[in-house]
Amino acid sequence: MKDLKFDERASASQAAKTAMLERFRARPKADDPAVQARRAEREAVARARDLRAAERDRLRLEEESRKEAERIAAEKAEHERRELDELARIERQAELESAQKAARDARYAARKAAKRRK
Repeated sequence: MKDLKFDERASASQAAKTAMLERFRARPKADDPAVQARRAEREAVARARDLRAAERDRLRLEEESRKEAERIAAEKAEHERRELDELARIERQAELESAQKAARDARYAARKAAKRRK
């Protein structure tokens, strides 16, 4: 960098500030048609983004409710299967006890018959 004197540095700084101010003043105003068109375009993009987000949320909620319904149906089927298994177990137990009682009664009858024959 060149060895600039204070006045030159100050004038360069003032020129830079003036250029920034001119760029700011040259900026289009809010009522400019180009600015309004860009704003309208941004708003349309934002609305479309919001619609897509709402659709994603709706689909997510539908999926969650479908999965919940499937889970409830699976739980109900499992509960019914367990009830049927329990009923079958109780029935098998009753048949086993009935068979054991019949065998016991047969042994008792055989003993009684053997005692009578003596």
